Amino acid sequence: MKKKSIEITDPIHDFIRINNTEKQIIDTSIFQRLRRIKQLSGAHLTYPGAQHTRFEHSLGVMHIASMAGESLYSKGLISRNDILNLRLAALLHDIGHGPFSHLFEEVLQRKKKKSHEQIGKQIILKTEIGDIISKNGFDKKLIHNLAVGEGKLQFMNEIISGTLSADMMDYLLRDGFFTGAEHAKIDHNRITYSLDVYNKKLALDYSALVNFETMMISRFQMFKAVYFHKTVRAGEVMLLESMSLADDELGLTDRKLDEYVKQTDESMMAELLTLPDTTSELKIAKKIANDYQNRKLFKCVFERMISSNLSAKVIQEIKDKIVKKSHIDSNQIYLDTSTTHSIPLTPSKKESKYVILIKRDTKKITPKQLPISRIPLVSSMSGKMNILRVYTEERNRKKVEIGAKTILGVI
Repeated sequence: MKKKSIEITDPIHDFIRINNTEKQIIDTSIFQRLRRIKQLSGAHLTYPGAQHTRFEHSLGVMHIASMAGESLYSKGLISRNDILNLRLAALLHDIGHGPFSHLFEEVLQRKKKKSHEQIGKQIILKTEIGDIISKNGFDKKLIHNLAVGEGKLQFMNEIISGTLSADMMDYLLRDGFFTGAEHAKIDHNRITYSLDVYNKKLALDYSALVNFETMMISRFQMFKAVYFHKTVRAGEVMLLESMSLADDELGLTDRKLDEYVKQTDESMMAELLTLPDTTSELKIAKKIANDYQNRKLFKCVFERMISSNLSAKVIQEIKDKIVKKSHIDSNQIYLDTSTTHSIPLTPSKKESKYVILIKRDTKKITPKQLPISRIPLVSSMSGKMNILRVYTEERNRKKVEIGAKTILGVI
């Protein structure tokens, strides 16, 4: 007799249970390739333990989404079938990621205006993964819509992405564990147990407000200490530059779906390391990839928090001035602007303005829409986190540092 489910041992959640449909999807080569795409791109060069991948993160998000679903089911708010749909959507929420996760997506966005969600749609609807979903009695269009935050029910979308999402809870716990950072201490059990629904939006029991505050603070601190760490970004800037310079030669952003789903961190790095030396751009791309692999990272010579995003035109103007002042070639100076919303965006990519709190008793439900601006510690972080940095190679460090401080000291 075939087992209805199996258990996978996980260092974050102890055991993750998967059913037969999920196992069929996980066993596809398209999903297995996520084992070879690191969750944090090049962060392992700064935090050696950060070797975890999109594969185990996807399993973890499915697990937490299931916990959230069970909580809502116990309150009579969703059905067992809704939980199964949630699990599949959570499992596949990152299926469209390419090599180096968000870094390759930055190149795709810049060149082709494509996102990993758009590619994920093609994978879910047009590959064997979609066939497996359909053959097992599920609606693959519904699963895709839910995975990218476009489902009919807002609260279901918010379980996958948003301020109370399974995605964020898993990546904070997982990234904190594997980097060794002490900032990502959240009580995901309490949060998922306390989830509720009001006016078709995801809500939280009043008693768990402190846990929500802790999670928002943890996320903010993880961006400062890990995701936007200057050395982590040095490696990422190198990968971005190498892939961008090599794109025309390798056709990285023009690949068809059957080629795209074969790409991994290792395959991309192999292509960059074996570039021909036929042009100056390709020589630079190859050298940067080689330096990255040998951890000869760019050096940060200037760093500053800025109040707003800088346009590409302004960034180029700043770079030109630094080039002129430092007398270093333009292709050896790199400006990086790291930007994120301090509070996670809603599934519709809008800034979160409030959290819905609920008190339940035997007679009535008491809801309250609490503006984030009235949660003291969280409101102090609201808005965007913008960091401007200037990078260069070790040999140019002093000259570029002087040039950058001279030019940017007045911003």
